[in-house]
Amino acid sequence: MMSARFSSNLKNLTFVVLALYAGAVSAAGDPEAGKMQAMVCAGCHGVDGATPVLPEYPNLAGQNEKYLYKQLAMFQSGARDVPIMTAQLIGKSQQDLEDLAAFYAALPAKGGEATGTDEELARAEQIYRGGIMDKKVAACAACHGPGGVGNAQAGFPRINGQSVSYTIEQLTKYREGHRKSDEAFGGMMRGVAHGLTDGEIAILADYVRGLRP
Repeated sequence: MMSARFSSNLKNLTFVVLALYAGAVSAAGDPEAGKMQAMVCAGCHGVDGATPVLPEYPNLAGQNEKYLYKQLAMFQSGARDVPIMTAQLIGKSQQDLEDLAAFYAALPAKGGEATGTDEELARAEQIYRGGIMDKKVAACAACHGPGGVGNAQAGFPRINGQSVSYTIEQLTKYREGHRKSDEAFGGMMRGVAHGLTDGEIAILADYVRGLRP
């Protein structure tokens, strides 16, 4: 009975999220124009968008365009508080941001390898695919897909192939309320991360890195 209720709540949540995003702006960028815009970005994220100079920086190659545009717009406005990114985007137009998003979305995605023990990976897979019912942690796969590629139409990000450090940092920021870029989705990521321990975040970050489409 509890399982059925949990499943029903998850379906309702996904429906609400999609409805919230229905009227959102959709990116319509030019990858070629974005390539020129990205010359400066390569200093941190790599020329291929997939070899960042620090593991705390995200892998951008193959990321969903709508998600990328949304994050760039939030960086620029300060709604997502990352000063180094806000500074880089000063003076850029909406079209510039759309072009950047299109460029990185068009690059080939880069995968990674999980390094955890069999026990850790099995537990992480259980959380990723089924959530943790007694802590009201929804399954990650419901929005990010079984292979971690996200949902481009809804604007849910690709999360596979990221460094473990980056994913740990983002989940921890959501859990502590320091990252609030999920406002359009009713604080969904903060709600999920709130129920995760440091250990669960760590094994999830490792597991997600090694996911394949």
